[in-house]
Amino acid sequence: MAKHDSELPKTFVNFSERFPELQQAHKQLGKALADAGPLDEKSRALVKLGICVGAGRESALKSHIRRSLELDITREEIEHALVLGMNSIGFPATVAAWQWAQEALSKE
Repeated sequence: MAKHDSELPKTFVNFSERFPELQQAHKQLGKALADAGPLDEKSRALVKLGICVGAGRESALKSHIRRSLELDITREEIEHALVLGMNSIGFPATVAAWQWAQEALSKE
């Protein structure tokens, strides 16, 4: 797995250890998706943040925030990506996602 295994959610690590072939397929799919279009890595990371917010995926959002920081995406850029969908998903969902982001960002 990645160099930051200790930072990964235990459930994810346990699942990956129990089903390594599924984890490998997941990883391969992620690469294929990244290679499927013209977006650069930073743009893809910001889009993924927005998707996590819209889908209400707290754990995924925190994971993608960690990865975004590794790409030198700033806190301000992350927060902007989070709030862009407020008119679509609503104020409460956006505030919840912002709170999850604060938790992830405070660990950095």
